[in-house]
Amino acid sequence: MSAASEVPVRNVELLVRDAELLVVDGDREIPGGWVAITGGRVTGVGTAGNEPEARTTVSAAGRLVTPGLINTHHHIYQNLTRSYAPAVNGSLFDWLTTLYPLWAGLDEEAAYVSAYVGMAELLMGGCTTSSDHLYVHPRPRLVDAEIRAARDIGFRFHATRGSMTRSVEDGGLPPRSVTQSTDEVLADSERLIKAHHDPRPGALIRVALAPCSPFSVTKEVMTATAELAERHDVRLHTHLAEDHDEDTYCLETYGCRPVEYFEDCGWLTDRTWVAHCIYPDDAELERLAAAGVGVAHCPSSNMLIGGGTARVREMRELGLPVGIGCDGSASTDHASLWMETRNALLLGRYRGGPGAMTARDALAMATRGSARCLGRADELGHLRPGACADLVVWDLHEIALAGALTDPVEAWLRCGPARAWTTVVAGRVLVDRGEPVLPGLGDVLRDHGRAARRMQGIGQ
Repeated sequence: MSAASEVPVRNVELLVRDAELLVVDGDREIPGGWVAITGGRVTGVGTAGNEPEARTTVSAAGRLVTPGLINTHHHIYQNLTRSYAPAVNGSLFDWLTTLYPLWAGLDEEAAYVSAYVGMAELLMGGCTTSSDHLYVHPRPRLVDAEIRAARDIGFRFHATRGSMTRSVEDGGLPPRSVTQSTDEVLADSERLIKAHHDPRPGALIRVALAPCSPFSVTKEVMTATAELAERHDVRLHTHLAEDHDEDTYCLETYGCRPVEYFEDCGWLTDRTWVAHCIYPDDAELERLAAAGVGVAHCPSSNMLIGGGTARVREMRELGLPVGIGCDGSASTDHASLWMETRNALLLGRYRGGPGAMTARDALAMATRGSARCLGRADELGHLRPGACADLVVWDLHEIALAGALTDPVEAWLRCGPARAWTTVVAGRVLVDRGEPVLPGLGDVLRDHGRAARRMQGIGQ
């Protein structure tokens, strides 16, 4: 037991106890462990037999307890067009051009209900913190609606203010109905930071800036956004090196490859994390690593779109922060971080052989790696005393676990399917016995169904 755990823990608000195994971080696992929580922070961990008294106790008997999983890339609004039949078998660019006209129908109500439902789904899959990349803006204040949903739930949320300024008329992919002018993008980015970004430790709401991709905004927007992020000390996010068509586009438009253009715009910095990053060459990977750029690895989306996948093992060996992301709810069609973490394990082994990825490697990416991407490695992704009190008690059916006797972490990803039995965010229980503790969820689901039918042109 560490010295921190031996200090008497008093005035405990919530105690999670009797875990089959408690994963504190990458260096420490406690059989029969417990976690004490007060004021939204972990105040102690320890072994069975020295548990403190607590106002509320959650039994984790026979179950694995881990830090909450962290989602580093998502497009939550897309759950309004999940598995949309005309788009499911297209390439990335075909998929986008089919769905952009539908997404032009996004309004504040649709942004709110999609975010509420998406966050409930994330909680059920063991996610306690999520970023979201909202880059279509046919109407104002859509990001505000997402933030309102996060606050109503009590979810830890990093909203990223996405943008597109190059419509099809300007040589881009999206219709003009979902793009904005440079002035609109920059003004609203600054407004959102001032209105919602909380830089304090333990913050539930933060804002980052996120032009969609090199082929959807101008160089002026990329450069000015990097300068704005530096001025307000917020993070930067975008898609990078996702598709071979992106290489072709950047070479034809800017005379260089995507990573070189990225650097030229002022984005090669440890303030930045990028989605996918499938096609950088060896030298570009080394440049990204030297700058501290993080990568959101999205295995399910990569496989469903069939466009390749990140060289995760090489990235981690170079020291890049690598986290896990769901990606869009209309490309991955789910929002389970457990499933993404399992698929990261499988895809890593498929690519590199059985020694290339373990369940603990995948868990590390979904927790500590993701926290590094979001700039919060000090307080998220682990359960050391002082960490934010975000954790998951996992449930696997006893039939699925029959015979799995030697390694609860490997069994967690190999056996499955697993769901969150209890999800705690900032010391609050938001999933209890496998169900979200969200009294308004039923009404929101009805509103979501109505908005999805409207957007897809399906009769009420």
